[in-house]
Amino acid sequence: MTDALELDALWEDFHRVVNMTSQELAAWLRMRDADEDAEPLPEQAGTQTGQHVLAILQKRRTDLTEDDLRVMRSVVDRVTSQVDLEDEPLPEVTAEDTRRRHRLMTLGHDPLKG
Repeated sequence: MTDALELDALWEDFHRVVNMTSQELAAWLRMRDADEDAEPLPEQAGTQTGQHVLAILQKRRTDLTEDDLRVMRSVVDRVTSQVDLEDEPLPEVTAEDTRRRHRLMTLGHDPLKG
């Protein structure tokens, strides 16, 4: 179980690294999975982690489950290991930068967002 101080710190860290709103993330997950023939249902779009991040964004802190906390820790670790949150985005974007950005956006972090 997580104590109140740990929960507060995790909540702050999660909302620091997840800089997309729930609406932005939902739209990204739908667009990412859409193809020329069909768009997936909103609750089926994106990765399982992306859907879980979206669900967490729509919750109050008091409604978090242990599974939510596990996903929050994972997202914080994954984003912070790939991004220096203090750096400004680079003006030139390569194809690898675009792939990296899209992977991070699936977790709710858009590196180009200020």
